[in-house]
Amino acid sequence: MSPEESSTQKVTPWRCLIGASLSGGLAIAFLTMLRAINTVFATKPITSTNPIIINISLTVRTLVLGLIALGGSVFAIVAIGLILLGIQLIIQKFTVKEQ
Repeated sequence: MSPEESSTQKVTPWRCLIGASLSGGLAIAFLTMLRAINTVFATKPITSTNPIIINISLTVRTLVLGLIALGGSVFAIVAIGLILLGIQLIIQKFTVKEQ
């Protein structure tokens, strides 16, 4: 698809709803994965007495959980934005008079 063809496609409430459902599904998947990884990290303690190893492993655990939470949050915010855009398009369809 060329750039000219992609720019001529209209934004419709139906397309917003499809995009929101895809983004919402990915957000739910990310947050479910976050819960599973958090459970694994909570049940398996760090088995080292070296403070450097403990600090590095805690940092890695924090980074993993933070990145997954960030990804899930971004997809959730996008889903909410697409739903609101779809609602706005529906409202504009009924309120704006065609000229």
